[in-house]
Amino acid sequence: MKKEYDFSNGERGKFFEPNASLSLPVYLDSEVQKYLTERARSKGIELNQLVNELLRKDIDMIESVR
Repeated sequence: MKKEYDFSNGERGKFFEPNASLSLPVYLDSEVQKYLTERARSKGIELNQLVNELLRKDIDMIESVR
């Protein structure tokens, strides 16, 4: 790294996107991923769709107990 950087020609907010969404990576254990991938394939859906469905069910269950 340099000791100093020249930002005199910089433009504040040049890459800012107000409606940008952040997708966080989720890392599954290999056996969990294998199982869920097989289940998703057998249902004919994408893995992320299956995981979202399962998480929504868990959220509904948690909220119903509150």
